[in-house]
Amino acid sequence: MEEKDYHSCDLCGLVHLDPAHHLLPEEERARYDTHRNDPSDEGYREFLSRLATPLIARLPPGAEGLDYGAGPGPTLSVILQEAGFPTAIYDPFYAPDPAVLDRDWDFVTCTETVEHFFRAGEEFERFDRLLRPGGYLAIMTEVLEEPPPFAEWWYRRDPTHVAFYRPGTLEWIAERFGWSLERPHRNVAIYRKPG
Repeated sequence: MEEKDYHSCDLCGLVHLDPAHHLLPEEERARYDTHRNDPSDEGYREFLSRLATPLIARLPPGAEGLDYGAGPGPTLSVILQEAGFPTAIYDPFYAPDPAVLDRDWDFVTCTETVEHFFRAGEEFERFDRLLRPGGYLAIMTEVLEEPPPFAEWWYRRDPTHVAFYRPGTLEWIAERFGWSLERPHRNVAIYRKPG
């Protein structure tokens, strides 16, 4: 395996891949095209329930949301819509509709996507703009907790994974935006913007 350079932010603790090792857009898209996410896959639904179940428990009736980074087989949006929460989708490769980014939402979900952010800070700034007061941001990603040492961690081996969040990084994000933070599962963070 090619050795890659990583950097750790002194401020927030985010570990990020040096841009020299980022894939080109067409390489990144080719990798995502191999994903076989499907709303009819019960195993995938169960995986997403780690985020969906605690989020649904917090949402007021009729809340409207955006699934950001929905991928080639949007499924979380289907689960949320089945639960009574209209959910639009956005993905830079598969659903690049800028109109959904020009309004605000009661909730934004981002599952297995934040690790792909080349500029994580800018993306979280966008989330803050997308959220209505009192709105929720629910993210799912593997969190970097050592051990194992980072060099041995399986999650970093995916060539599209470029940003890795420590528990302290998740807390720093909450403090930066004035959001509250709950961790209902080891790889799920639910933020709430003040109302």
